[in-house]
Amino acid sequence: MSYAGPDGSWVELGAEFIHGRAVLTYDLLDEAGLAWDDVEGERWTVSPGGALQPRNDSFAADPSLFDALREIQGDVSVDEFFRRFAGDDAIQRRIETARAFLEGFDAADPSIASARGIAAEWRSGVDERIMRPRESYRPLFEYLYETALSAGAEFHFGAIVARIICNDDGVTVEMRDKNGAHRAFRARSCVVTLPTGVLRDSGDAATVTFEPALPPEKRAALQTIETGDAIRVVLWFRSRFWERIDGGRYRDAAFFQAHSEPFMAYWSAIPRRNNAVVAWSGGPHAARLRDAGEEARIDAAVRGFGALFGDEELARREFIAGVAHDWRTDPFARGAYSYLAVGGSGAREVLGAPVAGRLFFAGEATALDGESGTVNGALRSGERAAEEVEAADE
Repeated sequence: MSYAGPDGSWVELGAEFIHGRAVLTYDLLDEAGLAWDDVEGERWTVSPGGALQPRNDSFAADPSLFDALREIQGDVSVDEFFRRFAGDDAIQRRIETARAFLEGFDAADPSIASARGIAAEWRSGVDERIMRPRESYRPLFEYLYETALSAGAEFHFGAIVARIICNDDGVTVEMRDKNGAHRAFRARSCVVTLPTGVLRDSGDAATVTFEPALPPEKRAALQTIETGDAIRVVLWFRSRFWERIDGGRYRDAAFFQAHSEPFMAYWSAIPRRNNAVVAWSGGPHAARLRDAGEEARIDAAVRGFGALFGDEELARREFIAGVAHDWRTDPFARGAYSYLAVGGSGAREVLGAPVAGRLFFAGEATALDGESGTVNGALRSGERAAEEVEAADE
């Protein structure tokens, strides 16, 4: 989801970065003639004493913390697993870092998240290098849209799907368009890319009903694939005032981390230089902001950014505009990207499996090889589902 800021530049309220090898993402950017940037700026973190200190350790998660899982039968939550080390002062710092990474990067709740699932994800390798499409993801999706149009695809924006009916003759999708008119489309097959939070029956206007109901094993898989809380705020300032503080000490800062703040991470647009800063809150931190309105969230983000430098008033004076998005309360998302809850081993494979040779499933929650929660994982899952449709039609 892209948003045009007061300076005319596009910023993201959803996915922004490119993580890992992401071969398909880079291939598509190349095909579209689009560039990307390596986010090579400095990282700073708030020390226990409250001062910003450069962070020189690895940005990636430390999967070795989970080596002791070999001694445990079954699965446990990350919280329960970490309690095994309660008396080990030497490992507590590593656990604190891991917990911050889990809540911030994965937007996960340690009391729910599967220790085995998180361990498998981290062992798959989170590439420390972080890239960003130069002009946001918007131009890439516009390219894919135009390419699909030229191939004969039809798009119906502003339409809400209410029911998907699958039988031996094909699939009927019933929807309500932006004018309130009810329409139905019939096809041989259907690729479902709804987020897991939407696939669960919530009983509100955004709920999609399947007839017949999804198989029990798929419904069970949905109960063990969680979606994280995530609130993202974009702030625009009159100037890049943080670059002038302390004689330019933070001029090349890309990321600021403050684990005790409501917004645990802030980042600039480096290597581009503009006046926008993103504030990010994930996991339990974001859940605690759920009842706050947009104005209160923006105010907390501004206050927290100023507090990094010990000058909240400076940040308030420089602030000119902000926009916030809560992915948990978005009825068409109901959470950020996915992670496995306790007992969720194999759930992604089950969720992604076709039903009756008619319904096919894609989306980041069905991505394997450690690519869940990434744009590349979502793209690859779409290719996989398309290949399954082709094979079923042969």
